[in-house]
Amino acid sequence: MRCNGLISATMTKIIKEMLPPDVRVARDAQDLLIECCVEFINLISSESNEVCNREDKKTIAPEHVLKALEGLGFGEYIEEVYAAYEQHKLETVDTVRTGKLSNVAEMTEEQALAEQQRMFAEARARMNGGITVPKQSDPEPQGPQPSLNT
Repeated sequence: MRCNGLISATMTKIIKEMLPPDVRVARDAQDLLIECCVEFINLISSESNEVCNREDKKTIAPEHVLKALEGLGFGEYIEEVYAAYEQHKLETVDTVRTGKLSNVAEMTEEQALAEQQRMFAEARARMNGGITVPKQSDPEPQGPQPSLNT
């Protein structure tokens, strides 16, 4: 199973950002991590679909995903996943209100990837308690960032 370039590029960036700067990941290990992520998403999607069908629904809802996580033994993550979902809803409402979604159809793939990476960085910062993990290489510094060593 091969995932598309946008997913692969995004996952590669996440992997690199989550590791200390002095750690390198072999290409085959990186590919394996990406395939694991894709397989996990397939597993959750499939189980969510089964939950949805058992409830005689035609559209998978967030509640179905949460029930799927529980059913697959990932109950310990439900609270964090739900919190991330609630945050996403707030950000989506804010984005729609400010009209930031009006030009999404006009974005290039590179712009969409950059926007996706920005949103992932914000999510990681929230997950890390507001502390952003510095990137391994950043061509354009974006101001001072809190350090994990303080």
